[in-house]
Amino acid sequence: MDGRVFIIGLGLIGGSLALCIKKEHKDSFIIGYDVNKDQTRLARMLNVVDETTESIEQGAKNADLILIATPVKETEKVLQILECIQLKRNVIISDAGSTKKEIVQLAGNLKNKGITFIGGHPMAGSHKSGVTAAKAILFENAFYLLTPEEHILEEQLHQLQNWLSGTKARFIKITPEEHDYLTGVISHFPHIIAASLVHQAEKTSTKQKLIPSLAAGGFRDVTRIASSSPEMWRDILLHNKDVLLSLLDDWQEEMHKVAKMIAAANSAEIFNYFFYAKQFRDELPQKERGAIPSFYDLFVDVPDYPGVISEITGYLAKEEISITNIRILETREDINGILVISFQTEEDRTRADLCIHKHTNYETSEGL
Repeated sequence: MDGRVFIIGLGLIGGSLALCIKKEHKDSFIIGYDVNKDQTRLARMLNVVDETTESIEQGAKNADLILIATPVKETEKVLQILECIQLKRNVIISDAGSTKKEIVQLAGNLKNKGITFIGGHPMAGSHKSGVTAAKAILFENAFYLLTPEEHILEEQLHQLQNWLSGTKARFIKITPEEHDYLTGVISHFPHIIAASLVHQAEKTSTKQKLIPSLAAGGFRDVTRIASSSPEMWRDILLHNKDVLLSLLDDWQEEMHKVAKMIAAANSAEIFNYFFYAKQFRDELPQKERGAIPSFYDLFVDVPDYPGVISEITGYLAKEEISITNIRILETREDINGILVISFQTEEDRTRADLCIHKHTNYETSEGL
């Protein structure tokens, strides 16, 4: 396909979408806009986009496809701006936000003008942000949820999917209401729980000074999604409040059930509670990409001596294997430490595992 594509928001998601479109539709011309001028400059410097613009109005007026890759609160403002612009009649507008019902409702004014809006949500991400982290492979095999209203023609939906075919994502069509419930259960709600666990630990640490030290291992891993952007999660919770309030009610009932089991010292019920949770969790697809970015961790048992980290990273750099994070889980004199290296893809983790075994005799294991 050829045509003009306008991408609003040149961060990780917007930049990656631009790269996917450029890869698949080489005759397309991609214009980018971001309120952050540094991101705009970097996007052009890295050839993520072909051209940048100083305003949404200027970039949108001749576009055949407009993709909004901004936080949901900013998407609201962008939609209001687009309503007031004389757009091409056959333009398709989509977003990439984490909530859909309110956004689709806000796009109603575009519908009244005969403009096609199809809500979208690529369910992939990274532990890095910004356009410098953008990759054309970011969405491969990820679910890409599309939430067209009933008036949207199949031809228009297929046209959008064609534009986005370079993502190599798995497109699923659902209603905006279904989207917000599903993402509420498997993404939004877990982020609330992770944040609440951190708050509980922080309060306890005022009385028990060992809490921060002991929380440095498994607890930190369990709650790592609590390190996500506070601004983003504020907006998501406000946009999806009805679903989340209902889920919080269900959670309180669940915790009340657990409290009763413990108070009654019901050994069989407690065992079954963990047994069936383990069973369901173990049966979840291991190779699928879901709503929360996967953590591809590699645990390396390394001797505790100066320079061991640079030794490992040197081997990985030599084979051009990118890492997203690295840390020591535990190091004490005369015993092995555990080096935790995080990667963006399972492929990178597998390559790193082979690389380390090729150059060293260190034991490795994957994160669960």
